[in-house]
Amino acid sequence: MTDDLRAGRLLGIEIREAVDDDWVQIWPIWRAVVEAGDTYVWDLDQMSEADARAAWMLPPPAVVLVAVADHGTGPIVGTAEIRQNQVGRGSHVANASFMVDPAAAGRGVGRSLAEAVLDRARRDGYRAMQFNAVVATNTVARILWASLGFEVVG
Repeated sequence: MTDDLRAGRLLGIEIREAVDDDWVQIWPIWRAVVEAGDTYVWDLDQMSEADARAAWMLPPPAVVLVAVADHGTGPIVGTAEIRQNQVGRGSHVANASFMVDPAAAGRGVGRSLAEAVLDRARRDGYRAMQFNAVVATNTVARILWASLGFEVVG
């Protein structure tokens, strides 16, 4: 982690497609977010790192993105994955999941990832985006999605 990130500054985010070698930086973020227990249902006591990698680093047509600090030269500070919401007749609807390093929270990483995911989903031919499980207590995510035009439907 850079000194600027520790000091509360984030000097530009570059969003790019993840590569296999990125897992070493994604894993601590994944573990911290899941361990917090307020957004994802995975049980770390029953999942190995290999299981976590398989659950997040999905094969195509899914796409995994990373947010890299310092205009792409710093550490990975967040990740998102985009996939079909359903197979077959539901495959035109995208779904996505997001994780931001707790040390980078509140510095625009989530918004940068959200905007990149929406752009990528459009480019990949999805006609809609649906989030199936944004819990009511995740107010930060709910505010972000509302600011991007999403509505709560259930």
